[in-house]
Amino acid sequence: MAKKQFKAESKRLLELMINSIYTHKEIFLRELISNASDAIDKLYYRSLTDDSVNIKKEDLEILLAADKITRTVTVSDNGIGMTKEELENNLGTICKSGSLAFKEENEKTQDVDIIGQFGVGFYSAFMVADKVTVLSKAYGATEAYKWESDGIDGYTVTPCEKEKNGTTIVLHIKPDTAEEKYEDFMESYEITRLVQRYSDYIRYPIKMAIEKSRRKEGSENEWEDYTTVETLNSMTPIWKKSKGEVTDEEYNAYYKEKFANREDPIKVIRTSTDGIVSYDALLFVPASAPYDFYTKDYRKGLQLYSSGVLIDDNCSELLPDFFGFVKGIVDSQNLSLNISREMLQHDRQLKTIANHLEKKIKSELELLLKNDREKYEKFFKNFGRTLKYGIYTTYGTKKELLQGLLIFPSSNGGTATLAEYADRMKESQEFIYYASGQSEERLSKLPQCQSVKAKGFEVLYFTDEVDEFAISMMAEFGGKKFKNVADSDVATEEEKKQAEEKAQDNKDLFDAVKDVLGDKVVAVKPCVMGAEHPVCLRTEGEITFEMERMWSASAPDGSKVRASVILEINTEHSLFEKLKAVQGDKETLGKYARVLLDQGRLIEGLPIDDPVEFTSLVCELMSK
Repeated sequence: MAKKQFKAESKRLLELMINSIYTHKEIFLRELISNASDAIDKLYYRSLTDDSVNIKKEDLEILLAADKITRTVTVSDNGIGMTKEELENNLGTICKSGSLAFKEENEKTQDVDIIGQFGVGFYSAFMVADKVTVLSKAYGATEAYKWESDGIDGYTVTPCEKEKNGTTIVLHIKPDTAEEKYEDFMESYEITRLVQRYSDYIRYPIKMAIEKSRRKEGSENEWEDYTTVETLNSMTPIWKKSKGEVTDEEYNAYYKEKFANREDPIKVIRTSTDGIVSYDALLFVPASAPYDFYTKDYRKGLQLYSSGVLIDDNCSELLPDFFGFVKGIVDSQNLSLNISREMLQHDRQLKTIANHLEKKIKSELELLLKNDREKYEKFFKNFGRTLKYGIYTTYGTKKELLQGLLIFPSSNGGTATLAEYADRMKESQEFIYYASGQSEERLSKLPQCQSVKAKGFEVLYFTDEVDEFAISMMAEFGGKKFKNVADSDVATEEEKKQAEEKAQDNKDLFDAVKDVLGDKVVAVKPCVMGAEHPVCLRTEGEITFEMERMWSASAPDGSKVRASVILEINTEHSLFEKLKAVQGDKETLGKYARVLLDQGRLIEGLPIDDPVEFTSLVCELMSK
């Protein structure tokens, strides 16, 4: 019989589809199983509306088999089947989807969810097969037909023998090459893996012959009874069960199995939406960060399903980077199974789902913060830094979403949210005060911090390198600006006035110290706020000490970034009298000045330029 040719554009599309649309060859089985599920759906739907269709739902199934002798993989269903005309229309013209046509004809019903809509999934079979044979008998028909093609030179449609309704697809697997080992697709363990990965939640049993089966004599499509048959799929996804049906233990077990984690999640989030975009989501907040979470190797993303069929094992487009710690699944019937991962990046429905999830995750974390502070603090210890980076890297556009989730160590003890800090502020307090450094203990001992606390003001401790960058993008909270206790503008007007009077009284001394220190400081002044320490450092401008520390440590060329430093000397300390005594000896005054500056840098946790010189100067001055 002469072969019928694919249309020119269909032939070209077939070539592109096989080589471009699908990233992994293994998805061929996902596509064929989904088509089989569609065919069964159609028959089951007809049974609900046509009394002449006599079927039992429990008899509907999908059968898989592999035969290494004939080098074939077979996918069979007992669904609605196809007539000769339907075989030619659905398989002879690429992108002519019978599933889509069925859905359009029955668009008012919500009872049947058809997975395949674009009509290209069937042709993924040619990624692994050099010939595909389709035998189909429509329900109620007396004749069956065989469609056969090598994907290149067209196809044939001929009558065949088939006892029962449904469709059987026989893939003649390609020979192995140096690059591809096609024979793996005939292994039972590989078929099982693919079914459980991509098609575990297909609503009908997917069964496979565990022991080798043989065709009946003279028949190409019927199989002898299997000696051993195993159902490979679980059929009912946990997220489709009502919340009352699923226990916390079952959620935890699912999370541990699916996401290879030994710990129970710290939070389980279930959400679903019906409307223009409908989806179900089951999300988990891990109890601890994976070892590679803060590295470039970490891959964020959720498992994306279309009506229970896995599309993408790691769909990063569903999560913003700052919620990248969340694990889980999203299942939507609005997404076509046949869209590849690359095309999904630009799918509007996907973006809508992502926006909904972003708001849901935020609200659930707020509830955790409100209702279980201990558990939330454990979560924040692991993932708080990524929330702060979310504010910084989005240039503050996400601050309204994220700022309520931030907590910081507080000079009052424990942690404080920004809202809690704001509620405790004194009426006269102008700023939200913070100290930035490497540890709470060190920050609490800073002279600048002690001065602010002495006034009864609470201080937040910023110990993550991203903290100051994040609040620089926030600018303010609740109408109050943030103020570093090391900022030169932290003092009150009265304190500034008193300091200015001391500066005038000792102008020559401060000028002399500035002169010997040169460009290491921008100014030398009396301490603006009282402290027990002989010296403290403050900054002027945008660069703080913590920014200096971080940038200098990460500069690839070893270049130094320096804050504009103001050296403040405590005029009430006994050391100030010593400075006044050596004021006329420029060399000795210079030694004291360099020691005081290095002392201030050590207090701040900053490196000093020459530790050897510093220790030598200390020893020399102590011996006098």
